Amino acid sequence: MSGPVDLAFDPWDPAFVADPYPAYAELRARGRVVRYAPTDQWLVPHHADVSALLRDRRLGRTYQHRFSHEEFGKSAPPAAHEPFRTLNDHGMLDLEPPDHTRIRRLVSKAFTPRTVERLKPYVRGLADELVAGLVRDGGGDLLTDVAEPLPVAVIAEMLGIPEADRGQLRPWSAAICGMYELNPSEDTAARAVRASVEFSEYLRELIAERRRRPGDDLISGLIAAHDEDDRLTEQEMISTAVLLLNAGHEATVNATVNGWWALFRNPAQLAALRADHRLVPTAIEELMRYDTPLQLFERWVLDDIEIDGTVIPRGAEIAMLFGSANHDPAVFPDPTRLDLARADNPHISFSAGIHYCIGAPLARLELTASMTALLNQTPTLTLAKEPTRNPNFVIRGLEGLSVEVR
Repeated sequence: MSGPVDLAFDPWDPAFVADPYPAYAELRARGRVVRYAPTDQWLVPHHADVSALLRDRRLGRTYQHRFSHEEFGKSAPPAAHEPFRTLNDHGMLDLEPPDHTRIRRLVSKAFTPRTVERLKPYVRGLADELVAGLVRDGGGDLLTDVAEPLPVAVIAEMLGIPEADRGQLRPWSAAICGMYELNPSEDTAARAVRASVEFSEYLRELIAERRRRPGDDLISGLIAAHDEDDRLTEQEMISTAVLLLNAGHEATVNATVNGWWALFRNPAQLAALRADHRLVPTAIEELMRYDTPLQLFERWVLDDIEIDGTVIPRGAEIAMLFGSANHDPAVFPDPTRLDLARADNPHISFSAGIHYCIGAPLARLELTASMTALLNQTPTLTLAKEPTRNPNFVIRGLEGLSVEVR
């Protein structure tokens, strides 16, 4: 069906960005798929449909493995965006089999349960150290003092990026991720292009250094892959490293601050968590469901599909609304209620299908480590002032989260 003019879904409205969940309820009531003209997309708001479409091979993150731009009825991206497109299009998140399969098979070796288990002491120790600094200062910004440095340090350590260079990573990532918003502006595109060029040049030099002097890190491991079926080109290595950095911390950072902001707004649940730290595992899952870090995931329609009697043609784009799916009452009883003990919680915050988040176990480890450290060391942690929501819709987070340790 087509979206009427009074549709409450408006990703550029600050009020919607502050709280999109009532609009999602309206979308779900309208039907299983709604045409949204401002972004030329089909919105899919129900959990069952989103979950199924994530696994449907008639959809793809790209179409260029099967069609040219002309054959697919699309214009080529602007030439000025080429550095961003080259960087983005060679990462496995925007590739389909067989290239996706080849790269994921190699990278997955760095995210085995055994590898994540080996990282536990480092992640827990770093989380404890960061929270101890927050305590010494009597509080601070939970975003910049804990939520951000923890996952950035972990993924940089895995990639083998020297500590002195890590301060550049988050600004580059933020600029590049701006392109994942709906209808990004030319200023956003220019910042993403500049960051793509600088980040790519940095990684090209780092790869050259690792070729000369290999280390015990993921980039050295990618270089050392000798199997022709797995070997990556230099551009694939660069794009993979950028993707792992971006995906390896953006969701964790935003899940941390979104989660604690939700806890401060639900003091009874926070009190229950402080009284029983055994709730931490289910609390992590519930907080990721309750205020989803990645609200929307896009796919191209490679072959016509039908949803509830509506045929969506090849060449169309589908926007799967993760935030809406995670609040679908057909799956989550009383979805607007934060329930840290919610046991049956099939949220899709880590996606599904072949693009399921490869770093999900590591993200859970980081979220558990930071939450546990904060519960142990700051039992009186309080909100210092109301936070400001980032203006972005797709990647949902806060500009900061000021806290006090009394």
